[in-house]
Amino acid sequence: MASEHPLERNLALELVRVTEAAALHAARWMGRGDKEAADQAAVDAMRTALRYVDMDGIVVIGEGEKDEAPMLYIGERVGTGRPPKVDVAVDPIDGTNLTAKGLPNAITVVAVAERGAMYYAPHIVYMNKIVVGPEAKGAIDINAPVRDNLFRVARFMERNVEDLTVCVLDRPRHEGLISEVREAGARIKLISDGDVAGAIMAALPGDSGVDVLMGIGGTPEAVLAASALKCLGGEMQCKLWPRSQAERERAVEAGNRDLDRVLCLDDLVASDDVFFAATGVTGGELLRSVHYRRDFAETYSIMMRSRSGTMRRFETHHHIGLKRDLPAGAAYVPD
Repeated sequence: MASEHPLERNLALELVRVTEAAALHAARWMGRGDKEAADQAAVDAMRTALRYVDMDGIVVIGEGEKDEAPMLYIGERVGTGRPPKVDVAVDPIDGTNLTAKGLPNAITVVAVAERGAMYYAPHIVYMNKIVVGPEAKGAIDINAPVRDNLFRVARFMERNVEDLTVCVLDRPRHEGLISEVREAGARIKLISDGDVAGAIMAALPGDSGVDVLMGIGGTPEAVLAASALKCLGGEMQCKLWPRSQAERERAVEAGNRDLDRVLCLDDLVASDDVFFAATGVTGGELLRSVHYRRDFAETYSIMMRSRSGTMRRFETHHHIGLKRDLPAGAAYVPD
């Protein structure tokens, strides 16, 4: 690290403005069946709003490589160019399908940490994950059987296994996992998309309705979730999950030889000063949806910082009528 505390200024509020901008534009496409249009609206708004954030940022988790993603691509510089130098992880919509279908828990997400802190594995797009909140920190072992993990989590949380709810992506690859969770006696919350939101719900204080997240999801989403978990004090363990032998061989050729290594929070985000912000697009257990009311809109957001352990929830009222009169491009910025 360049200094003891290189991120002296709290960037979290500026990042909330970014996620609000993306959510305001993406939510116009809620339930309209066009996930590409929803995602493009969020990307356009987020990229423009990021230009106003006072930071020298490089996108390390984004929409893909430059040739595949013309905006918010990996390696793109964002912010005003002023210090601090930071890594930026974005997901303009965690849950594009959820947005297109009008289903719960689609969110817009941005996380920031010191330059060089965020994990990047370009050749393997999936990870096996297990996530718990602060109450169960120290209970999990991704190499242990599902039953053992759930009984340990229950003991740490002073509950019965039957009281636990495990969040799992509804995918054919999880048929075995689902059977094991059921055999252990725990309840299951299946989600069609959005495992960043699922991981956050597992770690949030209070009753989010989720106690554990298990299963295979995106590698970029793991880094975003780890950023939030650093702020919430939860725990996460991951292992890279090659989809094929060819993908495994490409990763090894690129220098990623230890594919069985267990990755913890400090491996995914090697910083103790992380900022995280998210805004709801569609309503759910985590955040409420964007509401439009004539010339006004309402957004609901969460922002966090790991160094202070602070979590704030925001309800913001945006005067859309005034924003329509702003110069071109400025309308993407909520305030």
